[in-house]
Amino acid sequence: MVETEVFDSVVNVPRPIVRKFQARPQREGVGAVVRRSIGRFELKYFDPFLVLDEFSVSAPAGFPDHPHRGFETVTYMLQGAITHEDFAGHKGAIGVGGLQWMTAGRGIVHSEMPASQGIQKGLQLWINLSSKHKMIEPRYQEIESKDIIEAEKNGVKVRVIAGEALGKKSRVYTRTPTLYLDFSLKTGATLQQPIPKSWNAFVYVLEGEGIFGNSRSSSPVTAHHLLLLGHGGDGLMAWNKSSKLLRFVLVGGEPLGEPVVQFGPFVMNTQEEIDQTIQDFDNCVNGFERMKHWQSQAMID
Repeated sequence: MVETEVFDSVVNVPRPIVRKFQARPQREGVGAVVRRSIGRFELKYFDPFLVLDEFSVSAPAGFPDHPHRGFETVTYMLQGAITHEDFAGHKGAIGVGGLQWMTAGRGIVHSEMPASQGIQKGLQLWINLSSKHKMIEPRYQEIESKDIIEAEKNGVKVRVIAGEALGKKSRVYTRTPTLYLDFSLKTGATLQQPIPKSWNAFVYVLEGEGIFGNSRSSSPVTAHHLLLLGHGGDGLMAWNKSSKLLRFVLVGGEPLGEPVVQFGPFVMNTQEEIDQTIQDFDNCVNGFERMKHWQSQAMID
């Protein structure tokens, strides 16, 4: 990864917090626990974002063989490591601090399982694809922790997963334009992060407590809370007034403005396309051919 200098901007009008709720644990996969904040009954869709899970999994639990079509999954490891493999022979591991940006496109069947003993934790974000991109060929962007661009200034540290912050820019290609930043604020630090005005954006707090929005006198927000940012401003303002480190991700994306029809791991624009996807999957055709005689090593073991 090559670092690229970009112009640093200032937030003149901070975006307000228009909605806040806590992500509570639920079961997912086989024995795994996730805190789902987008993709649940309070917030089924936040264009272009379909799902945000903070997952926690220990062997033998995990996410064995399952399909996707019509969107991207972004897996970012916070603790431990996850092994992955798909029906096209792609396999490897995502270590702590590492990232996998997978474009499922017309079809992927894969597994995601703990790489070692103990608790493995991370975030998985589902990003919708526009109708013109839903049936493209699958692709991966995988980045080890050491190759994720970082910057630090005045008590604020950022890992630039997608987009740009503090004068640094990620080289991750986002087919649906996306901003994905992992911020850590020391005690007393203040953050100003620009966000394109037309984009939807949210904050998910990972640890500590912070103040967000357009008033530094607001009540602090703690871990596992999702904050939806309103429009009418040009970026995020955040303060850490506590004695502990504040860590959160800021995610933003350009809305697609298209109809969304979802059936579990399939996301298309019409019910007819979903029906066709189910037929394709059942018959192992049109992108799912390679699943006919495939089973992951995790399932074999």
